[in-house]
Amino acid sequence: MAIINIVNMSFAYDSGIPLFSNISLQIDTRWKLGLIGRNGRGKTTLLRLLLGDLVCDGKIDVPVPVGYFPYTIQDKTLSTLEIAEQITDFELWQFERELSLLEISDDILTRSFKTLSGGEQTKVMLAVLFLNDNHFLLIDEPTNHLDLEGRNSVGNYLSKKSGFILVSHDHALLDKSVDHILSINRNSVELTQGNFSTWQCNQDYREQFEQAENNKLKKDIRRLQDTTRQSAEWSNKAEKEKYGHGPVDRGFIGSKAAKIMKHAKSAENRKQQAIEQKQQLFKNTEITEKLSMMPIRFHSTRLIDLENIFVQYNDGVPLFDGVTFSVETGDRVAICGRNGCGKSSLLKLIAGQDVPYKGYYRVPKNLTISYLPQDASFLRGSMKDFIIQRQIDESLLKTILHKLGFSRDDYENDMSGFSAGQKKKVLLAASLCEQVHLYLWDEPLNYIDIISRTQIRNLLIECQPTIIFVEHDKTFLETIATKKINLLR
Repeated sequence: MAIINIVNMSFAYDSGIPLFSNISLQIDTRWKLGLIGRNGRGKTTLLRLLLGDLVCDGKIDVPVPVGYFPYTIQDKTLSTLEIAEQITDFELWQFERELSLLEISDDILTRSFKTLSGGEQTKVMLAVLFLNDNHFLLIDEPTNHLDLEGRNSVGNYLSKKSGFILVSHDHALLDKSVDHILSINRNSVELTQGNFSTWQCNQDYREQFEQAENNKLKKDIRRLQDTTRQSAEWSNKAEKEKYGHGPVDRGFIGSKAAKIMKHAKSAENRKQQAIEQKQQLFKNTEITEKLSMMPIRFHSTRLIDLENIFVQYNDGVPLFDGVTFSVETGDRVAICGRNGCGKSSLLKLIAGQDVPYKGYYRVPKNLTISYLPQDASFLRGSMKDFIIQRQIDESLLKTILHKLGFSRDDYENDMSGFSAGQKKKVLLAASLCEQVHLYLWDEPLNYIDIISRTQIRNLLIECQPTIIFVEHDKTFLETIATKKINLLR
């Protein structure tokens, strides 16, 4: 057993805004630790601090070697085995054992790494990571873009392992894989024993208690403010009596007014200090305000028809068997299937993009569509330019992003410096700003934190827009989809 010690650790990027302030904590290297928090709170930054890639104030003592996922692969034309041998030392049987646990055939060892699907590449890199004996492993969001089957196999694999930190927003994966939760909250970093459901139960109870305390504090603050205002009114009234009508002892009244004013000022200072102290007592209750969207109803109940649609590229091989379905007002259609089966291509076809296909599909010309792509990495430049380009309402976009956890400072930063989750939120918020008949969302929850996922799920249940989406989050699928279309190969 070894203990990672973090003592009075503080860190801020060049902007000067602190991500961490005087954090002290101990991590047992035998734990299966889940790391959670809203996008932009510093989860990946904490991993980089543990790796030694960043310099902080305070002390971080990591007494064991550390491994990190994902790896950077320089030459993807090499075989899977050659790439693994470049990363670490191992016996071939060890690598084959890890691949088997991840439900991958060892025939991929001789295949070029670039020919593997995204899910296969993820699993291979996880297998390589766990070949590092006696290392404490840092795993940063391994399930993005993985299909349900892939997520399940990764969850089963990690459940048999220990000695790692797992950054994930997947509720089911965290429940299956971890025995401790480290949550980066609004004002603190908190360590809890148990899986995600245990943490969520404790968090719900704590938030109910803190909300009651916050309501009490707000009442106390209002009472103190009212008292301060009343004291000021009394002193002003006494001062005015100096200049009343008729013969008056102005010296006596002036002295009296001065005493009242002095007393009021002193009382005001004490009350202001009390107000500030009470405001500082507000806890870590997360802002989970309700989101909004503005879907509009189409004049016809039937929106889209597809009959025996195939998508096929240059090799002439269809990505999936012919698919037939229709979309009606209020449908929430989930496009399901394994990685690489053409889910994104089908969404692009419906969105009107140039996708080679055979079969028949009908999308009315006057049907308005909002398309959310899977990849958000292209975002660059200022949010102001993005708003002008997309022709969306600036105040509405910022309101939605604020509810999704953005700070005022985020609006002024170049989007190229945003985390993957923050970039996805910008595209998601832009889609919510659009008044359309149909929403097409391609993996909207990739990199999105758990709190925001809950907000999005509640929004779709309440507003009931017509939407076709691709998503691998099991909880989201089970609660949102009214219809599922399975693409088979």
